Amino acid sequence: MDSSNPHGTWQLTSDLDQFLAGAEHFLHSDPATHTIFLTTCDTLRRRGPHVYGDDAPRFGIRAGVGGAVEGVFMWTPPHRLALSPLADEAATDDLAALLSDAGQKLSGVGGPRDTAEAFARAWQRHTGATADVAYRDRLYRLGTLTPPASLPEGGARVAAEGDRELLMRWHREFGEALGESRAMESGTWADTRIAYGGITLWETPDGAPAAMAGRTRRVAGQARVAPVYTPEALRGRGYAGAATAEVSRAALADGADDVLLFADLANATSTGLYQRLGFRPVRDFAQYGFTR
Repeated sequence: MDSSNPHGTWQLTSDLDQFLAGAEHFLHSDPATHTIFLTTCDTLRRRGPHVYGDDAPRFGIRAGVGGAVEGVFMWTPPHRLALSPLADEAATDDLAALLSDAGQKLSGVGGPRDTAEAFARAWQRHTGATADVAYRDRLYRLGTLTPPASLPEGGARVAAEGDRELLMRWHREFGEALGESRAMESGTWADTRIAYGGITLWETPDGAPAAMAGRTRRVAGQARVAPVYTPEALRGRGYAGAATAEVSRAALADGADDVLLFADLANATSTGLYQRLGFRPVRDFAQYGFTR
């Protein structure tokens, strides 16, 4: 690692390969919980360090007695800091102190619920910032895929280059609907997904796209469904469920051992849909925003 610190045993780096050399075994020990880390690191490796923004990403490893990895963080400015589970609350306090002492400006934090809450409290103590819950979500894993008993008319197809403008627009609309800035610029996101067939569209019988469901590349034997979006005027007709079932089937057919997704706990419609399709809860997460 390229930086030592006086606050416990956090080791920092901005070098992806250096981070993975120390953290990869830890990340693969629980790939579902670490799905965001695994897919983000895969994208950084494929698309370069500035795919998520102008600033280089930063990483950290929390080493315990004997050097065993106890936790990690990842930060792709200007987006929220991402944390793995940290059982020791001192680890979150040490990290908050380290980053605040270095003058870092965090927009927020996300991670397993208890860890994110502990870091948000620590960041408030060390910086005087206000921490507010942006949303709480739950990670799900697919058990037995159970497609809707009655599918809407139309069919599924994989998005191609000719769909780029549509995907860009829906990506922006999806972010606006969540009240969240997307991790990647819409054009870059569309190009990245089109390159590996990572978006499935559900079309009406006349060929008009009605919904999309995406999936990440397969990493550590798993793929994650994201995003799922239906324009407001077309909601309530079963398009999202049909697209999600099809993209999940495609992920399994493509060799994924596990299919994951996150769902906003405040959205009873989507959480109910995913559970009917066969997704089962794994772990609760929380996202906080920081303001001064």
